Amino acid sequence: MRALPVFLLSAALLAGCGSAEATKCKTRSGFPVPRFVSLKSGEVNARKGPGEDHRILWVWRVRNLPLMVVAESREWRKVRAPNGDEAWVKAQMVDGGRSVMRVRPGDLPLLDRPKADGKVVAYLRSGAVAAQLKHRDGWNQLQAGGEKGWAPAGEVWGGGPEPDCKGVTVPAG
Repeated sequence: MRALPVFLLSAALLAGCGSAEATKCKTRSGFPVPRFVSLKSGEVNARKGPGEDHRILWVWRVRNLPLMVVAESREWRKVRAPNGDEAWVKAQMVDGGRSVMRVRPGDLPLLDRPKADGKVVAYLRSGAVAAQLKHRDGWNQLQAGGEKGWAPAGEVWGGGPEPDCKGVTVPAG
């Protein structure tokens, strides 16, 4: 058993985890809002509003950081970070690859199967980011640092099933 280092993530695996096959929603992007996305770059400006004329609040320096899209314009996404902070980022700085973050204190055991009695195969450290490979019956299959395992979806931020378009509409304005 090995503990997985913080922010170690297989970016290649995230490339195939998006929702390209998803039904088009009646939103500006055609995807559900809210939904989870990941940062494409290791340096992304978080702005006060949707445009480069808005001031930079901070810079995210965590590639594949999971974020929740809570609003969108044609070229910008308003996102919520795992700590609850919200800011606007350029749409091309995020993608649909699913990643998750362990935000609770303590290491999260990753199991060999999606069952509470599964054998521990690795641990995901608090603050670590991992790729979400699958979601099944309240469990996420995760991968980080070359290790794969299952964890309850509620134990990580950003995990869970793919969103759907039920009740999603384009906001006015």
